[in-house]
Amino acid sequence: MPAPTEIRLDRATSILHVAFDDGTSYALPAEYLRVESPSAEVQGHGPDQRRVVGGKRAVAITAIEPVGNYAVRLVFDDGHDSGIYSWEGLLALGRDQARLWERYLNELAARGLSRG
Repeated sequence: MPAPTEIRLDRATSILHVAFDDGTSYALPAEYLRVESPSAEVQGHGPDQRRVVGGKRAVAITAIEPVGNYAVRLVFDDGHDSGIYSWEGLLALGRDQARLWERYLNELAARGLSRG
């Protein structure tokens, strides 16, 4: 399992830059991280309970807090702060970003929601 070598927030663009010791790196927008939060509030307690969260286009990350040696907790300016982003989870969010983002946009459209 690759470990992060850098976690850096670009506040001007609301992008979290994450680099791993296997050479991979990702630029993860705050909106994407917020709507894909690993929290029970978003993911529920099973795949059929996943919640689609709209209206987060302008959300920003206000804090990054370490959780042991395995994760970070991201605090968003909309008050969401319950997602624990493990290294494995961040790696998966980076690797699967295109697919997950497309799924999110399709879910928004299907529910008549906007990124707003």
